[in-house]
Amino acid sequence: MFRTPDGHLTRRTTRALSFLHTAGYRLTRGRIGRRLVDNDMLLLTTTGRKSGKQRTVPLLYLRDGDALVVIASFGGHDYHPDWYLNLVANPGIDVTVDGRQSAMTARTANPEERARLWPQALAAYDGYSGYQSRTEREIPVVLLDPA
Repeated sequence: MFRTPDGHLTRRTTRALSFLHTAGYRLTRGRIGRRLVDNDMLLLTTTGRKSGKQRTVPLLYLRDGDALVVIASFGGHDYHPDWYLNLVANPGIDVTVDGRQSAMTARTANPEERARLWPQALAAYDGYSGYQSRTEREIPVVLLDPA
């Protein structure tokens, strides 16, 4: 089964799709997997808060000056994605854009930043509004700043 009874993708399905997307992106240096749903994609590598292992996920991103912006939506699940919990525990991350890797520092947007950036995220991908309607948690907006 690919979806839970409430319509969310299962963790197993999400992990499999993430693995395939990441592999294609890495193998082609971003020629495959660089764009999805009419948006640019990056690879975010965090350090596992429990395992200490490197974990990589593909994410849609926006630009905000020198910062990159990602959304911790997890498809509207009632809990944050693991990658978000990992970067909260250890904000030193690596980001790959168009095959180029950079060290960055992650932080959750403050209320004023979120109020400014959330409408931009919705304009880029309207699926976020559906995700927010599925959960009572406020979906975090995350800024990735050059290290």
